[in-house]
Amino acid sequence: MNFAVLTVSDRCYKGICEDKSGPLITELLTPYGKIKEYITVPDETEKIKKALIYLCDDIKADVIFTTGGTGFAPRDVTPEATKSVIEREAPGIAEGIRQKSMTITPKAMLSRALSGIRKKSLIINLPGSPKAVKESLEFVLPVIPHAVEVLSGDTLNCGGNYEKVVID
Repeated sequence: MNFAVLTVSDRCYKGICEDKSGPLITELLTPYGKIKEYITVPDETEKIKKALIYLCDDIKADVIFTTGGTGFAPRDVTPEATKSVIEREAPGIAEGIRQKSMTITPKAMLSRALSGIRKKSLIINLPGSPKAVKESLEFVLPVIPHAVEVLSGDTLNCGGNYEKVVID
């Protein structure tokens, strides 16, 4: 599988803060495939949209994980940017992550993250904190290979069993 990671953060983009979530995502995904691209953009709708379109249309990443910009802050616009570039929503992924995360903290219900499909790329919004990123990836990674298979047109393995992923 080919992955891309998009960190959305004004402070990381400006070099004020170190991005910890984006590198963590790349580290956790490496055993599952290749990281084709890793980009950091500010919390600006047009820049997020441009990056997502590039990662889907030019890089042709199978899965793009975004991190950051999914909360209630005025500049948190990752879901809106994502929604404007996807062709079809994949609500079960974001709902599943939120549901699992709410067993850890009630603050998870404040997430506005979403997931969707553009062409043959799956875009999944993840939270901005490294802890929440790790918890979300543990939950979602088992279904990613099947999602990529189906998006590529391979539906022969529908209904297969998947093992739980535990990240140390």
